Amino acid sequence: MRSLIFAIICVLATAAGATDRIAKIDPGAYSDEQKIAAKEFEDARKVPIFGPFELLINSPHLMTQARAMGDYLRYKSSIGNKLSEFVILIIAREWTQDFEWSVHFPIAIREGIKQDVVQDIEQGKRPKNMSEDETIIYDFVMELQRNHQVSEDTFNSAKKHFGENGIIDIGGIMGYYTLLAMELNAAQYPTPGEAKRLPRFPN
Repeated sequence: MRSLIFAIICVLATAAGATDRIAKIDPGAYSDEQKIAAKEFEDARKVPIFGPFELLINSPHLMTQARAMGDYLRYKSSIGNKLSEFVILIIAREWTQDFEWSVHFPIAIREGIKQDVVQDIEQGKRPKNMSEDETIIYDFVMELQRNHQVSEDTFNSAKKHFGENGIIDIGGIMGYYTLLAMELNAAQYPTPGEAKRLPRFPN
């Protein structure tokens, strides 16, 4: 299953191509540091660099550290892959990050997030049909994202349900995918032509 997900990501990334703001570096033109970072990436992920990492390779040490953090947060976090994907979708929606969304919404569905929950997030609505786990995480993520703080009730609910490790991992997933969204948005990294763009909302 994981190899299938990687294959889908590679197709999306290849279709997306480079950005006019930050051109894709041909692997043949990599510096020694970039060659090391690219090899470490492929050894860990079993695919060549793609998407945001095509941008981050310009700073190979940052890319390597970001990749290592993502290896944990995406696949081994204490809240599990399903809820990790749930957090990723909320962040992609909050940043209106089309590439991030196009990669992760099919994975979220495959991991068990309900279609109507995904559709509500896509439309910027509070989902009506969330599980208890999803509700607690949604409240935590949205408060921290929009208010830059978390209320005592929301914090204590998350702590009771996921423990201190879970709270730290939720914040870590938020921060990591916000980093990628910021890099992608700043560079105006394109989304595959056939991918659905997120609705645009007034600022």
